[in-house]
Amino acid sequence: MKILIIGSGGREHVLAWKIKQSPLVKEIYCAPGNGGIAGLAECVDIPADDIEGLLDFASQKRIDLTIVGPEAPLVKGIVDYFTASGLKIFGPTKSAALLEGSKVFAKEFMHKCNIPTASFKTFDNYHEAVDYTERAEYPLVIKADGLAAGKGVIICEDIAQAHKALEQIMQDKVFKEAGNKVVVEECLEGEEASLLAICDGQDYVMLASSQDHKRIFDDDMGPNTGGMGAYSPAPIIKRELLNKIEARIIEPTIRGMNREGAPFKGILYVGLMITKQGAYVLEYNVRFGDPEAQVVLPRLKNDLVPVLLASCEERLNEFELDWDNRACVCVVMSSGGYPGEYKNGFEITGLDAFNGHDKTVVFHAGTKLVDGKVVTNGGRVLGVTSLGANLQKAIDQSYAAVEQIKFDKCFFRRDIGAKAFIHMEQPSQKR
Repeated sequence: MKILIIGSGGREHVLAWKIKQSPLVKEIYCAPGNGGIAGLAECVDIPADDIEGLLDFASQKRIDLTIVGPEAPLVKGIVDYFTASGLKIFGPTKSAALLEGSKVFAKEFMHKCNIPTASFKTFDNYHEAVDYTERAEYPLVIKADGLAAGKGVIICEDIAQAHKALEQIMQDKVFKEAGNKVVVEECLEGEEASLLAICDGQDYVMLASSQDHKRIFDDDMGPNTGGMGAYSPAPIIKRELLNKIEARIIEPTIRGMNREGAPFKGILYVGLMITKQGAYVLEYNVRFGDPEAQVVLPRLKNDLVPVLLASCEERLNEFELDWDNRACVCVVMSSGGYPGEYKNGFEITGLDAFNGHDKTVVFHAGTKLVDGKVVTNGGRVLGVTSLGANLQKAIDQSYAAVEQIKFDKCFFRRDIGAKAFIHMEQPSQKR
């Protein structure tokens, strides 16, 4: 088989790494790829949102299966274009991708389907939104409706912060047209976790649970990022809770999208807040999470390619997934200044020590090759990922590897995985 992976981040690197292990696959292409993916696939200089260019390439190369990493091309309708041309592609249609492409659609859909989520109001008028925040209870959360690269969610502690958030989103247009509408919702208290399911429009298979670390600093302080690290499994999601999440969230979502006339195929990512009252949906994504994919896919024992094909061909009921009992931890090494301004082009050293390593893999997120050297080329640069007999060992291995990798202005959190021990008998060792 010939496989095309679309995207350039850590998620796409782990997909290429996993797919490379499949005996079914002969050639892998990645558009546009990065410095790490280049060692596994032929990188093609086509942007991830250039649907026409990607379609032409896939047709010329007679690609057997295309896998879409990022959300933007899915929301633009890349699956519809490929399908209309007779090309097999893994992911949701444009109408199904609205679950991520529009937070207003997602919240109204959840309300219609009685799926547990925070209470909310939606606005397309700035002054009406301001009026509402002046009589609302705090804290509250304000979300830009459209895609905002993971930065369109602002937690507001008081009226002044709410007014500033609305001004930035709806008037200053810091997220461009994504801020034409907003969702204003109650701020749920609890702990976040992520669950992903591969769906075929009717059936689904659950992936292992994981937990991301969104804030830039230790102890979940500072602004939100695309994710500073993750671990799997997430011990907060025990079997009884998982069963309730499937019954109250996953299955109603799939049934509801069928009623909407938009059967959901691809990855259904559910961002959850686990509260004392149970699990509530914070958001939907319609693709693999990043860095969640980096800790979930290394634990998957199955060949991924047949599962993705089954999603496209509506026969997931044939599959059961088998999981490695080991824990997996990913620590993101980022550019200093991220998620604000940062500089690119710093050489990365120490990567050679992990070529062919049996327990630790370094997934590239923001890198490129320049004159044979790997240099930084993004805010999140590397995802240092380890499998361990238990969570503590996986944490120790990842951080030991992090210490061996160097680049100027490097920054990383030092507490990835620590919160898991609250839900386990094993105590965390502070570093």
